[in-house]
Amino acid sequence: MLQPPHQPLQVAAVPPQRAPAREDEAGPWHAEAVCRRDEAGLFFAPSKEPTAARLAREAAAKRVCAGCPVMVECREHALLQPEPYGVWGGLTAAERRVALARRRRREVEMRKAAATDRIAQAG
Repeated sequence: MLQPPHQPLQVAAVPPQRAPAREDEAGPWHAEAVCRRDEAGLFFAPSKEPTAARLAREAAAKRVCAGCPVMVECREHALLQPEPYGVWGGLTAAERRVALARRRRREVEMRKAAATDRIAQAG
């Protein structure tokens, strides 16, 4: 449940961000991210955040992500790292874990199908 408009959304301090080792590691997409102009605490959970507050904060962060021109690049970055905290590319950490598990299952299925095709062609 979102907080009424007269009450500001409570956010905690943001964990320090890692600086990329090289400029190309973050990629040019990073500079275009809409979240760089927003309250960064919106994207990271405060300690001991109540469930209702977490859901409201995550929904607000996802709304910011939905309008971001580099959302896909951000999401892919978070899946490749993998980023264990925060909302990245419109996905929470839990949603990214699910996406990664689905991606791994698809890769296994594709390898099995390719192996089956090779066996069928050889036979």
